[in-house]
Amino acid sequence: MNLMRTAMLLAFMTALFMAVGFLIGGRGGMMIALVIAAGMNFFSYWNSDSMVLRMYRAQEVDARSAPEYYGIVRDLAGNAGLPMPKVYVIDNPQPNAFATGRNPENAAVAASTGLLNALSYDEVAGVMAHELAHVQNRDTLTMTLTATLAGAISMLGNFAFFFGGNRENNNPLGFIGVLVAMIVAPFAAMIVQMAVSRTREYSADRRGAEICGKPLALASALAKISNFAHQVPNAEAERNPATAHMFIINPLSGERMDNLFSTHPATENRIAALQQMAQEMQPVSTSPVRADNPVRKSRSVPPTGWGRGGSEPPKKGPWS
Repeated sequence: MNLMRTAMLLAFMTALFMAVGFLIGGRGGMMIALVIAAGMNFFSYWNSDSMVLRMYRAQEVDARSAPEYYGIVRDLAGNAGLPMPKVYVIDNPQPNAFATGRNPENAAVAASTGLLNALSYDEVAGVMAHELAHVQNRDTLTMTLTATLAGAISMLGNFAFFFGGNRENNNPLGFIGVLVAMIVAPFAAMIVQMAVSRTREYSADRRGAEICGKPLALASALAKISNFAHQVPNAEAERNPATAHMFIINPLSGERMDNLFSTHPATENRIAALQQMAQEMQPVSTSPVRADNPVRKSRSVPPTGWGRGGSEPPKKGPWS
């Protein structure tokens, strides 16, 4: 079902892309747009993860460089029955996280240093479970391709402004076609992108809560991240707003309402849904993600089981 929805969405976005090409250049413009859309889809399919990770200068970590963080992802991936994704850290003070990749076998999850420093173990587990839910639902590919095509449609709309007035461009609708290409088509692409993102965030919240077993921990994490996200700017996200919908909380300043123009549902609504889920799951499990985690009384972030043989964790990583 997810595969079918993804195919329908991409077909719609590609058709919209071709329609903009038709409005700008007639049939010739439509065929050029089709070739460009196919090329962009192909390129994004194979390079979506590397593009976004490079954009945010994410650094890959492992069990030695970030034992607690890596251990959380490893344990949650096991709970979800997923292959172990690549794990990245983004050097950014804003607490946030995202997942990317074309399928569960080629997925990556990334968390900012701000998130790892601000949240407790259970809250980080809730966030990463949410991101793994996106991987499991194959949302990562859909959202990346949608962002790519939405950006391309907006780009074509800008081209319409410069080339639409040329009588030799075969524009079948004249000025009206140019106007539609400039305003209506990019707006429609933006609405589709945002609607898709909001729907998938609710689904990932629920599945993420099931993976980590603690809906209230994820709810607490969302409240903290939302509070920090509007106080701490994310310069990379501001420069690349088309990627905002990939994060667990909108990283852009000023986006707080659950309306037509928001990339994410209102945090209050997501928290309420998780609280309702916690009531449905009564009694709520209070066990950690791993059954053999020792309790660290001196810190709010317990270890993740690196010391099965009694060894100490290496003195590296965001939580070391």
